[in-house]
Parts: sequence; C-alpha cells; structure tokens
Amino acid sequence: MIRVELPYHLRILAHADGEVRLDVPSPATQRSVLDALETRYPALRGTIRDRVTGQRRPFVRFFACQQDLSHEAPDASLPDAVASGAEPLLVIGAIAGG
Repeated sequence: MIRVELPYHLRILAHADGEVRLDVPSPATQRSVLDALETRYPALRGTIRDRVTGQRRPFVRFFACQQDLSHEAPDASLPDAVASGAEPLLVIGAIAGG
C-alpha cells in the first residue's frame, strides 16, 4: 500500500480526505503511482502530469524521505520506505513569483 499526500486543491478536486492510499504493483515507481492515482481519481488526469506527454507539470514537485524526487526518472524505483508504506509520497504544488 502506497501512501500519497496531495496538496489541498487536488484533494478537493479528487474528493479525497487527507492521505490517499493506493495499491501499486512492485516495483513502485512515480509512473506506477501516478497511473494508479489517476485511475482511482480520474479528475486528477492532466493536473499532475501532462495528458499527452506524461511529463510532470512544471510547478508540481515530488518529495519522499526528505528527498526531492521531482527530477528522478518516472520509472526509477521509489525509496523502500515509500514502497512499504512507512513514508508517504508528497505531491507539492510549487509557488513562484516575485
């Protein structure tokens, strides 16, 4: 069971309360987690990654185990603590401006 914490606006869009728990086949990767998330919550399609290219949206970041995983390959295995459900995968909406 993978735990995913979404930012407030995506929780509202998905009608999800707090943390989302997903069954993801091994090995758990960013791609497999996002596939499972979009399958369970179709309203999230296109919000975290582009619908056509599958690329992460520029102002969305992924963190786990005190590491920024945003620039990792989509098919790279997630840390063991995330794969085991001990730690959540955090989806963070970045803020920009000046």
